[in-house]
Amino acid sequence: MRLRHLALAALVLSACGPANTVQALPNPPVETGPPNAPDQKPAFPQQTRAPEEKLGVAYQVETLTAGLDHPWSLAFLPDGAKLVTERAGRLRILGADGKLSPAVAGLPAVFAEGQGGLLDVALNPDYAKNGLIYWTYAEPRDGGNGTTAARGKLVLGAAPRLENVQVIWRQMPTMDSPLHFGGRLAFARDGSLFVTTGERSILPGRMQAQNLDAALGKLIRIRPDGSIPADNPYVGNPQAKPEIWSKGHRNVQGATINPWTGELWTVEHGAKGGDEINTPKAGKDYGWPTITYGEEYSGKPIGEGITQHAGMEQPIYYWDPVIAPSGLAFYDGSLFPAWKGSLFVGGLKGYLVRLTVKDHQVVGEERLLSELNVRIRDVKVGPDGALYLVTDEDDGRVLKLTPKKG
Repeated sequence: MRLRHLALAALVLSACGPANTVQALPNPPVETGPPNAPDQKPAFPQQTRAPEEKLGVAYQVETLTAGLDHPWSLAFLPDGAKLVTERAGRLRILGADGKLSPAVAGLPAVFAEGQGGLLDVALNPDYAKNGLIYWTYAEPRDGGNGTTAARGKLVLGAAPRLENVQVIWRQMPTMDSPLHFGGRLAFARDGSLFVTTGERSILPGRMQAQNLDAALGKLIRIRPDGSIPADNPYVGNPQAKPEIWSKGHRNVQGATINPWTGELWTVEHGAKGGDEINTPKAGKDYGWPTITYGEEYSGKPIGEGITQHAGMEQPIYYWDPVIAPSGLAFYDGSLFPAWKGSLFVGGLKGYLVRLTVKDHQVVGEERLLSELNVRIRDVKVGPDGALYLVTDEDDGRVLKLTPKKG
């Protein structure tokens, strides 16, 4: 009988592979608090609350500059300087020597109330040749405001300025709301430009996230000059705005291109629960406000309170309770080998989130920098392999993460 038991045990081990490859059970998730909507269940395993995965990477945090007024984004210039936006409407240059320039002249007026203001900034892929930069902002308009994308030529020097400024896209219709502007920019490999939006939070805007004749709650795809790519999914549909790439979004505040696959990844704010990561595809519907995880801030269900519906996409991952995500970047640098391939998400709740992604599934989550207790608005990988962050605060900072010395 004992031999039979031993043989059975050996059979089980052989089915699992060599003994030294048998994996332990996954760690418990980072999040241990109750979800806002406890009756909701994920659509597939590890769609939420992936196992905690501490890689033990030692790093140090350096403050490159402070005293910024709610910085929102940064971009890297070829000479080692950085462009930094302040939501109040200022574009600054942080020199390689650590000095901040005066505000760059030539920006249009911004609506700097609530969540509005000067938002993202990005360099044209051919910046070295044409000097063009792009930015998004909340534009004041008759009857309200709206997310707008513009470009101009950056002229450097003691008094930096923008020349030949032109608006290349406006979100329509105009809404009178200080909320949910979206506003991230991402240049795709083919040279097209993605612009993220929000649905402006107020009910008249929210209900248009599903409507193709409105640019609210949509992901937008245009050419760098603002023209419409011929292969956009709704080109030729007279009932649709041709710049729309995907619909059913709430407030997308992170966008990045996977450096290995060229695929667009986004992160968007849910309501009370339901922050989510997506890889938006052409012509797809990402559900808001018909389906979502989480609930209204009042505690009531959102719409019918459902999380799945035919013809609507599921997020790759969601958080409930929320992390308030903003900023998104795949780590492809060389300073942190253990982080290679990780997806980093800024968290306005006071930490930086690192995710391990395999085959479009989040298999591990780690939360960093909680000891700083800062609102992380943007995260970028620098040309030097360091990780750069901006903190959305009255005394906002630009932070740099490098391997810890010693």
